[in-house]
Amino acid sequence: MTPQSPLTQSPLIIALDYPSLDAALCMADQLDPARCRVKVGKELFTRSGPAVLEALHGRGFEVFLDLKFHDIPNTVAGAVQAAAEQGVWMVNVHAGGGRKMMQAAADRLHANGLQTHLIAVTVLTSMGAEDLNELGITTSPAQHVERLARLAQDSGMEGVVCSAQEAKALSACCGKGFLKVTPGIRPSFAAANDQARIMSPRAAMEAGSTHLVIGRPVTEAPDPMEALTAIEAELAEH
Repeated sequence: MTPQSPLTQSPLIIALDYPSLDAALCMADQLDPARCRVKVGKELFTRSGPAVLEALHGRGFEVFLDLKFHDIPNTVAGAVQAAAEQGVWMVNVHAGGGRKMMQAAADRLHANGLQTHLIAVTVLTSMGAEDLNELGITTSPAQHVERLARLAQDSGMEGVVCSAQEAKALSACCGKGFLKVTPGIRPSFAAANDQARIMSPRAAMEAGSTHLVIGRPVTEAPDPMEALTAIEAELAEH
């Protein structure tokens, strides 16, 4: 199944970080697929499987399948193909899997005429310099992110998942057209919760982010669409 023309031009991706299909769909039913996309992560997909994709597509949503594949090239290529054939709008892999793995995944999509956006994760936002040092990486997290982003672009990836703080540098080294999907976004009306490195939607877009992943400020709001409208108003000032 090849995705059709985009259903929405919104940069907003709402994270459906729920443990069950029913809870995820309850939230999806409160959102407008013409005004946002949705993200399905590891726990929800592991519990619900392809049924969650089918249900969300049936409701008109474009889906970012956030499974961060990292394995030998042929295995990742097959997984990416399987995701694309289920019609997901975007899927990701770990840039740490290397050039051969990323190229194999990109080549598999092209060989089968699949248009799903394929992006890479550089350095997890939970990792700092000490964590990288334990892995034998002596450069700073920012330098390692840039190195992996360049490698991802050279390997056929359309973009990366990155923090808003990294978006400006990646725009400079990889170009504005290179997708930069940014989590850790908190609109002005929302609490920071447990996120330390956060940025407002407007600031993130100004920094170079192309898509914004937002969870609790929308999903825990009394009225999710009202929260979404408030975020759209912040972006309209951009």
